[in-house]
Amino acid sequence: MPTYEYKCSRCGHQFEVFQRISEDPIEKCEKCGGRVKRLIGAGAGIIFKGNGFYATDYRSEDYKVSEKADRPSTETPETKEDKSKTTSSDSESKPAKSESS
Repeated sequence: MPTYEYKCSRCGHQFEVFQRISEDPIEKCEKCGGRVKRLIGAGAGIIFKGNGFYATDYRSEDYKVSEKADRPSTETPETKEDKSKTTSSDSESKPAKSESS
């Protein structure tokens, strides 16, 4: 339930009341019985706790694509050549030597 803040126009008393949104606003001051006005509050602030709350988490896909295009590549031409030089024999597994008696 939201918390509403009220201020009395007669005595200046300010108070808060937990009310349902569907309830009618309070009209009388709880201290002097004068007329009250509901104030516009700032509301509760959002608190993000933990890891992973960054401004870039919710970017549009268009933004992400253009950002990748603007970012320089991390691979240099030399590292690309080194990767192409590796042969399949380097990554093949060989059977274990068996001992014969």
